[in-house]
Amino acid sequence: MPYSYRSYNGASSNGRPGNKQRRGPSQNNRNRGGKSEYIDARRFVAAAVAVAPAEEYVPTHSFEDFAFTPLLQANLILKGYTQPSPIQDQAIRPALEGKDVLGMAGTGTGKTAAFALPILHRLIENPDSSVLIIAPTRELAQQIEMECRSLGKGSGLMGAILIGGSPMRPQLMDLAARPRIVIGTPGRIKDHLERGSLRLEQFNIVVLDEVDRMLDMGFVRDIRSILDQMHDDRQSLFFSATMNKEVRALIETFSKDPVTIKIQSSVASENVHQDVVHYSGHDDKLNKLKELLSKDEVSKVIIFDETQRGVERLYKSLYDHGFPVDSMHGGKSQGQRQRALKSFKANQINFLVATDVAARGIDVADVTHVINYSIPKVYDDYVHRIGRAGRAGKTGYAYTFVETYQSR
Repeated sequence: MPYSYRSYNGASSNGRPGNKQRRGPSQNNRNRGGKSEYIDARRFVAAAVAVAPAEEYVPTHSFEDFAFTPLLQANLILKGYTQPSPIQDQAIRPALEGKDVLGMAGTGTGKTAAFALPILHRLIENPDSSVLIIAPTRELAQQIEMECRSLGKGSGLMGAILIGGSPMRPQLMDLAARPRIVIGTPGRIKDHLERGSLRLEQFNIVVLDEVDRMLDMGFVRDIRSILDQMHDDRQSLFFSATMNKEVRALIETFSKDPVTIKIQSSVASENVHQDVVHYSGHDDKLNKLKELLSKDEVSKVIIFDETQRGVERLYKSLYDHGFPVDSMHGGKSQGQRQRALKSFKANQINFLVATDVAARGIDVADVTHVINYSIPKVYDDYVHRIGRAGRAGKTGYAYTFVETYQSR
């Protein structure tokens, strides 16, 4: 069939309180996550700063300058793409040349097209090439899939998307068709490798998107195992918002002299007003949350809690009190997560309670507030959480709940 992916919504439950949540067999059932660090509560307090508009980037290339196939060029024209973003401008050419690339860029920079375009070009030109794209969350994997499908429309390439919370049988059917593009999350990819339904010896291109997030989630062993099973002579493209020793070690092990591209981005928290909400005891904490959500200026909110159980408990309490709310976490089916996100984006609900699965890979432009109902494990997670608010030049607001004794 022509280039397309199947998208499976999983269970048909509407996700309302009282419905049993079906858990998939993939990474969601595994104990993930790194160590916690102590974060001084004073780091959660900061006034928003008016950020001067960044100097407009002048790209070196236009999309016409790149030696894409006529089909890709035609699809770019249909999508209205003319001038590449900074990461696209700098990453596409070395990727087209077959070089390994390390792109330091965050969400919203256009990095998906930066790796999708040169990969699609190579797959169309070289029938012996296949690519594996690994993302930390189902939502990001699906966003990558949609972009690849749009850019590669009419190419006839076959693809499979391997994510948890979706039935295994359709994925097995897609893999049986020998797809040349496989996109997935580490846990579900590893599940297929262990079943023998996926073999990677002939896959000679790999993309790791949001590497730092995958390692934060505890996937480092899975990723190393996956990469060890791929073709020895491969092109590797890594994209990460941050760089630490663990990320650097992975890249050094599995890449060859990568071209490093760093896109300067403003600190996400600069235009976010940050404050704490002091509470003493469970009842006081819940009451203060409800008071905060009832304010007129609090219109579109992501509320973060640490565990799936905590998210469901908080969601049920808010739902029972009449708040337009839904929940999102790794224990929900993919269909439930898609419906919750769709309702949130469409303003059918105003509040989304979530675990850190929603901290990256979800791009909702008009979030006004982020509430940390539980303190994140590490400060980087806090930055990623509050970065959901205050986009498009608007001032956002972030509130972190802190027990009274922690603030003394």
